[in-house]
Amino acid sequence: MIRTSCHCGAVGFEIETAPAEVTQCNCSICRRYGVLWAYYPLGAVHRAEQGPTDTYEWDDRSIAFHRCRACGCVTHWSSNDPARDKIGINARLMEPRVLAQARIRHLDGAVTERYVDEPPPTPSD
Repeated sequence: MIRTSCHCGAVGFEIETAPAEVTQCNCSICRRYGVLWAYYPLGAVHRAEQGPTDTYEWDDRSIAFHRCRACGCVTHWSSNDPARDKIGINARLMEPRVLAQARIRHLDGAVTERYVDEPPPTPSD
């Protein structure tokens, strides 16, 4: 079981497994937050500490970024679409030894919405 926590401990999660990979996104908000996202299905994540969060939505308002109301740490994002079975947990809130085991993927969220550490697709003949 992996535990995360904001700085003050008011907001935290328990997650069944450590992330095999995390995403560093360069979009206008993620690069400012300085987060690494670990993506999970909703059922794999349990909210362990129930402290209040403030949210911020931007662009198409498809996701809400949550931060602890007390210490300000960005804790996670949640989808505004109830049919979407995905949550992004700020992996920087995990213990360093857990995060050190994960592969860091680089997402060009600013322009292409593609991972830049994958080869480009080959054109179909």
